[in-house]
Amino acid sequence: MISYFKLLLIVIYTIIVSFFALIAGIVDRSHNLYFKLSRVFGKGILGIAGVKLNITGLENINKNEAYIFVSNNSSQFDIPAVQASVPQQTSIIYKKELAKIPLFGWQMRLGPYIMIDRQKVDSAIKSIEQAKKLMSEKGRSVLLFAEGTRSKTGEVQQFKRGAFYLASRVGYPIVPVSLSGTDKILPKGKFKIKKGTINIHFAEPITTGNVTNRKEEVELMEKVRNIVIQNLKKGN
Repeated sequence: MISYFKLLLIVIYTIIVSFFALIAGIVDRSHNLYFKLSRVFGKGILGIAGVKLNITGLENINKNEAYIFVSNNSSQFDIPAVQASVPQQTSIIYKKELAKIPLFGWQMRLGPYIMIDRQKVDSAIKSIEQAKKLMSEKGRSVLLFAEGTRSKTGEVQQFKRGAFYLASRVGYPIVPVSLSGTDKILPKGKFKIKKGTINIHFAEPITTGNVTNRKEEVELMEKVRNIVIQNLKKGN
């Protein structure tokens, strides 16, 4: 019963913060207020759920530089966890299905986040180009969940090329991000929230300026995936 009460509180909290984020997305085109609200949202969700956040590897991140953060994905709690822990303004690349959620999805579309339709190649490339523009013109970091969808088992699935296609075109470093514990707190397809700890580790940035072709993109993709998996094992 307590778990479902928490879920109700999270829904109410999400509606309230999404409303203010929607307003912020309209009136503040610098999006500074939006990013502050996103951090408040992430920390609030974790607090309501009784979830602790253990962050390691922040010493690898320079707050004044832009990165491509590449993370695994296994739970709805992944977004609040990264919102609460990434140390700089970061635009999350999210799948278009989330944009259909009333208020929550609307504010994501109006805010500085980037929607991607993985089923349409032209649309996906357009989203990557949008991310490139954000990084080049505003020096903003981006974050992608490289598997494309949440893992049902907690095991890291094969990565999609989007992040690495982007990296080859902007030259900014990639930071592998390992998220563990979220699948135990709220597994995919479940509605019962459990207490626990989310471990999030930011690995050392990987330079991407020498990535010039598809073969090198794939090699980079496998390198980043292996680092994510290795650090997940350390965190569990």
